[in-house]
Amino acid sequence: MWRYQTPVDDSTNQLVWSFIIAVMSLGAWVGAIHSGSLPVTFGRKKTMLFNNVVAVLAALIMVFSRLAKSFEMILLARFLFGYNVGLGLCVQLMYLAESSPKTLRGFLTLTAVIFIALGKMTGQIIGIKELMGTDEMWPFLLAISGVPAILQFVTLFFFPESPRYLYIDKGDSEGSRKALQWLWQEDELKMELEDMKKERQSAQGEKAKTVKEVLTSRCVRWQLLTLAFPCSGIQFCGINALYFYAFDIFRESGVPEELRQYLIIGIGATELIAVILCAFLIDRAGRKKMMGYGYLLMALTMSLLTVMLCIKDLNSWITYVNIGLIFCVICIYGLGPSGVSAALPADLFLQAWRPSAFAISGSINWLSMFLVTMCFGYVVNGLGQYCFLIFAVYCVFSGAFVIFWVPETKGKTMVEIMEDFKKLNYKNRDAEVATKF
Repeated sequence: MWRYQTPVDDSTNQLVWSFIIAVMSLGAWVGAIHSGSLPVTFGRKKTMLFNNVVAVLAALIMVFSRLAKSFEMILLARFLFGYNVGLGLCVQLMYLAESSPKTLRGFLTLTAVIFIALGKMTGQIIGIKELMGTDEMWPFLLAISGVPAILQFVTLFFFPESPRYLYIDKGDSEGSRKALQWLWQEDELKMELEDMKKERQSAQGEKAKTVKEVLTSRCVRWQLLTLAFPCSGIQFCGINALYFYAFDIFRESGVPEELRQYLIIGIGATELIAVILCAFLIDRAGRKKMMGYGYLLMALTMSLLTVMLCIKDLNSWITYVNIGLIFCVICIYGLGPSGVSAALPADLFLQAWRPSAFAISGSINWLSMFLVTMCFGYVVNGLGQYCFLIFAVYCVFSGAFVIFWVPETKGKTMVEIMEDFKKLNYKNRDAEVATKF
């Protein structure tokens, strides 16, 4: 450690840096847990305002970590950044879904994913050695995410609270109508208000559900399976493994060192373009096809990548095929699973169930990411290129699950979607009743 002037062995060094990377996932998990309670108690808007304060605090700790020569400050800052991401992603997706007309719900919810992809690419660009990827600038590089947090904090004051939160949770129909008018810039809101009225009536005055109630209730069993398997477990599709260790993959493929950082930027740009295309297609093609067939294509491409990595020494042109396959995986991911996994959870649950459902979704997502981050380096050392077959198996099962079991939610109201899932949740019970008569 540079603070104690004491060298550490390679295994300890790998463990420490793996945990520094992975601790962000633990912070995100804690943030996701709080996304089930804070938005219910304080509302979506106030929760997002508080969350931006956390991000600014994390940025300040990161900036001064080098001056203090404290790797503990780096750990704390990354934990707080993770908290900000875990809480913010859930609450922002809630806000977007609850503020969007049903015909644009997929597109507008996907704007959050677009900005995530934009953030990845921006970080990759400013992280090159010619800009901020130097020994002197790394604290500022890692703290720069505090800048968009300040911008969002300031601009949120001009935005209204979620219309559905106001109407369904608080019973404020006039406040909801004014919020919709501000957001949509329309005066004719009868259909949307009627839809919220039906959803409020279907809830029958129920209070927000706890995580335990969501996990144990039969009436949301298939929604929960959809949330847990193909949506929240998206980390097991292998995308972050490609991102975290892309340099190693490029090195194994024979890419010169000076070109690797630019290929990483190219990967980020590919995902951004793919997610933007997904945003325009999702309300036309539907969630089911884009996610289901996207997973199956990812499995096929990663299997082919595994084969090509095994025979990379046979011919020099195989190197370029491997690079192309990596870009194909990223493109398929952005067009299908990435975008739909963000938009679909907001479609699956009524207002009373949604916050706790997002808490469960976020918990599975970030714990999965922590597991992948901590273990993938060791898995690579043990399995080599065959490690991607693990992710391919997950993709096959997720794709099949979505195609055969998940109803389409495109263009439907929340109540209509619940009716589709009700047929699955009570299918066996209906069959038992029919046999009795």
